[in-house]
Amino acid sequence: MISLVDLKRQFQSIKDDILKEIEGVIDGGQYILGPKVKELEEKIAQKLGVKEAVAVGNGTDALVLTLDALGIKSGDEVITTPFTFFASAEAISRIGATPVFVDVDPVTYNIDPKKIEEAITSSTKAIIPVHIFGQPAEMDDIMEIAKKHQLYVIEDACQAFGSSYKGRRTGSLGDVACFSFFPTKNLGTLGDGGIITTSNEQLAARIRKLRMHGTSKKYYHDSIGYNSRLDEIHAAILLIVLDKIDGWNEKRREHAAYYRSHLAHHPLFTPPQESDHLTHIYHLFCLGSTKRKEIMEKLAEHDIQSGVYYPQCLHLQEVYADLSYKKGDFPVSERLSETLFAIPLDPFITKEEQDEVIGVLLSVKEV
Repeated sequence: MISLVDLKRQFQSIKDDILKEIEGVIDGGQYILGPKVKELEEKIAQKLGVKEAVAVGNGTDALVLTLDALGIKSGDEVITTPFTFFASAEAISRIGATPVFVDVDPVTYNIDPKKIEEAITSSTKAIIPVHIFGQPAEMDDIMEIAKKHQLYVIEDACQAFGSSYKGRRTGSLGDVACFSFFPTKNLGTLGDGGIITTSNEQLAARIRKLRMHGTSKKYYHDSIGYNSRLDEIHAAILLIVLDKIDGWNEKRREHAAYYRSHLAHHPLFTPPQESDHLTHIYHLFCLGSTKRKEIMEKLAEHDIQSGVYYPQCLHLQEVYADLSYKKGDFPVSERLSETLFAIPLDPFITKEEQDEVIGVLLSVKEV
């Protein structure tokens, strides 16, 4: 079996370090928001070039807490993409606001800045661009629009830790950014986790209060908050992965280039494109093909995993039926949902495994 992402192989490579750190946490006796969490926050803030990083329970909580801390509420609108994981819109709905969808660029799969302004109303308060599959959105254009209309920009960077845009790290490009540490993410742990990054110190202080039940002094509460704290064991694991992340991301980029060199000119496949002004870190390597079903079945016959990201756009989800979107509203996103599929890629995939994947792909005949 060639896995889509071989987490076992990845974590086995640092197993001894992880076990040593877990033992240290156990001996230390502080298990939530301890010294390892503080160290992780400081190192990530430094790495990304921001003033503050606030560790939380998971990537979805990162989005929810950020929206809440910005004062976004019922009656407000937040613009985002319909071609992403559900959490990007779910967080908006969770705090009572309304997600407003904008179609994506057909090459990058990220929200199309040229289509954002027409979606802005007097109720719009923020834009959430998603750096999909590890490729940064066109942040200069988005920030210019946001400045013009006095909107917040919240980077959903959950798939993009380590990517960069015009020499700056994702997580430092908007007003605030949210990351996930889910195990399959490039920077992942053995469970859930997340972090929020910003250079707005007042915003960071509000988020720190919200993650701890709305208190900055134990047992004294001046707001309704959440219970969203990062475990010390996860922070210890993440510090190990943080030391590896740049090398692992570079391996992903090398493997992606190898796939492209063999598949770029095949008429059945549309490989991901990468612009010169950014660094794509390939959380997923997704190909486009009108023969997706047949190709995925062929891969499965050879014990090669693949996956569809994402089979149904957010504007067509049953839960958003009351927003009155319909099929055809966002044709680029809808086409991607019908044609894109991910093939195996992680830092530890071998050339032999890639050659096997490529061989099966090239064996599918064009009709």
